[in-house]
Amino acid sequence: MKISTKGRYALRVMVELSCHDPEVYVPLEEIAEQQEISKKYLEAIVKRLVQEQLIIGLRGKGGGYKLARSPETYTVGSILKATEGSLAPVACLESCGGSCPRAGECVTLPLWKDLHKLIDDYLEGITLDQLKGQVEL
Repeated sequence: MKISTKGRYALRVMVELSCHDPEVYVPLEEIAEQQEISKKYLEAIVKRLVQEQLIIGLRGKGGGYKLARSPETYTVGSILKATEGSLAPVACLESCGGSCPRAGECVTLPLWKDLHKLIDDYLEGITLDQLKGQVEL
C-alpha cells in the first residue's frame, strides 16, 4: 500500500479546513497558498471531497470550502479511503476485486489480512481533530 499525492494532499486540505472557523468558507486560493499545492491540482481533490460529502463547497463571492461536520468525526482512514479507494496492502483483499481462486490454500493470506487490519485500525484510530492539534499555529 502506498498513499498517493492525492490522498496526502486531501488530508492536508482537511487539516487546513479544520483550523478555520467552521462557519466560514475558505477560498481555494487560500488553501493552495497555505499548503503550497497547485490550485489546479487542488480543484480535483476538493471535487472528490465534496462528492464524498466530507466538505461543502460554495461558489461565488464569499465562497470556498468548509468541513461538512466537526473535525472529531473524521478519521484519517475515512479521508484516505474517500480519495484512495482501498487501502488493502494486496489486490486480493480489495473489496472491488473478486475472491482469489487460491484463497483457500494461500499460506500468506492470513499475513496480509492481519497487516490490513493493523493499517485500518491505526488510520481509523486517528481523528482530524487529533491531527489539527499537532499543527503549529
